[in-house]
Amino acid sequence: MKNKKGETSEKVSLHTVDIARSLCGERDENLRLIEEAFDIRIGARGTDLTLAGMPIDVERAEGFISQVEGLLREGYPLYRGDVDYALRAIKDEPVTDLKEIFLDTIYVSAKRRLITPKGQAQKAYIDAIRKYDIVFGVGPAGTGKTYLAMAMAVAALMKNQVSRIILARPAVEAGERLGFLPGDLAEKVNPYLRPLYDALYDMVDMEKASKLIERGVVEVAPLAFMRGRTLNEAFVILDEAQNTTAEQMKMFLTRLGFGSKAVITGDVTQVDLPTGRPSGLIEVQRILKGVKGIRFSYFTERDVVRHRLVQDIVRAYDRDELEKRGIIEESKA
Repeated sequence: MKNKKGETSEKVSLHTVDIARSLCGERDENLRLIEEAFDIRIGARGTDLTLAGMPIDVERAEGFISQVEGLLREGYPLYRGDVDYALRAIKDEPVTDLKEIFLDTIYVSAKRRLITPKGQAQKAYIDAIRKYDIVFGVGPAGTGKTYLAMAMAVAALMKNQVSRIILARPAVEAGERLGFLPGDLAEKVNPYLRPLYDALYDMVDMEKASKLIERGVVEVAPLAFMRGRTLNEAFVILDEAQNTTAEQMKMFLTRLGFGSKAVITGDVTQVDLPTGRPSGLIEVQRILKGVKGIRFSYFTERDVVRHRLVQDIVRAYDRDELEKRGIIEESKA
């Protein structure tokens, strides 16, 4: 590998062939991501990597590779996308310790996949859920708010820290007027609760999940059905909370009983309430700000853990929304 003027090269020897294979990724896709992130070139041969580029860039890349190798030596199974998430974490905070994030296992899914945070925001979020009884996860779709809350809930149930899990969502698309829809209760609400079922089935195999639901250990219900109840020893998740009214949010929060924990998730840019009806998720941030025992965790488009393009899509839509409001003037050719 020939160096350009001012460049340097360093050889990095990895511990084993298996570690080298995992770190490089399929068809060296992980190496390409590292090259792009640090503006360097990487040559791979056996367990040796040769890094070439400007000295500061090579040094930073070498440090990153050392951290990823450390994860692999600890037995972490590097999943597709993890190198991309790790690079984002390092970009946001150069002194990030990847082990503190990726080795913090929340739960092992039904597919035997480790569920861990993928960045600083997710790590702070699950730490907040562990510490506080009421946590709000606010941010765009794809940041893992509901998925991680579900993993924490299932983990708490399996450790007997709670006796049941309750998953709620406002059926705003139906105007909460379920009586006007055809079919029995299950047929009416299931389309609106499907995302919660999908997350549950990813944590617990379908047969076991069905038994938990039949026994009432796991309950999936529209928010309207929470009224008048007291929820003791329960892990309660309210999803799509941006579509609650201020009254519904107050009703939900005051259902919490002894030994319970609540996680409320939503995206304040995706409010589907009728014009003129303020979102309960927006209002609650003002009303409960500073209340001891309650934590707000915020995510941005940088924390999206879906396809790499999703970050750009979220950012583009956010910019378009701001332009429509006149906050940003479109540049004129």
